[in-house]
Amino acid sequence: MISRTLETTLNALALYAIAAVLGVAFFDQLVNGELPCPLCLLQRAGFLLLAIGPVLAVARGPRAAWYGVTILAGLAGAGFATRQILLHIAPGDAGYGAPFLGLHFYTWAFVVFVVAIAASALMLILRQPDGEATDEVQAGAASGDALGRIGILLVILMAAANVLSTTLECGFATCPDDPVTYQLLTPSGS
Repeated sequence: MISRTLETTLNALALYAIAAVLGVAFFDQLVNGELPCPLCLLQRAGFLLLAIGPVLAVARGPRAAWYGVTILAGLAGAGFATRQILLHIAPGDAGYGAPFLGLHFYTWAFVVFVVAIAASALMLILRQPDGEATDEVQAGAASGDALGRIGILLVILMAAANVLSTTLECGFATCPDDPVTYQLLTPSGS
């Protein structure tokens, strides 16, 4: 059995991992000029959905239901990534965007979503049943610590950055399949 304190810490670390994944995607977008396609944006949304379970675990204390939320979000995100992998599986297809450590971001996204699903399932196996925690431990987990609060803040900042970036890229219309400019930053008629 895993202690509630360790469980809360692991959920906080999961938030850092999600923020790091989104940070790498933003780095590639801003430094290398790789604008995300619509499926890429859905995968980013999937990572933000993936953060809901750990955010709830850090803010309100760990519960089995939060892992269920994470597993469902991981399945949705893996579905988005799988769709993009299948679009580029044909021989001779170079894929979308430049590879990162030998794989495209959408392939890495699939791997991370599967790891998140497996980690959530493992946490469900190792955790104490919800009724076995003392009130003191539950109160401590619910109040959160600095590690958890910073993790939540990082995810909120990544969510805001994604909303801003997507709005700049797509404007208020459908996102282009192969984006090359930020629609709201491009002068009209260009």
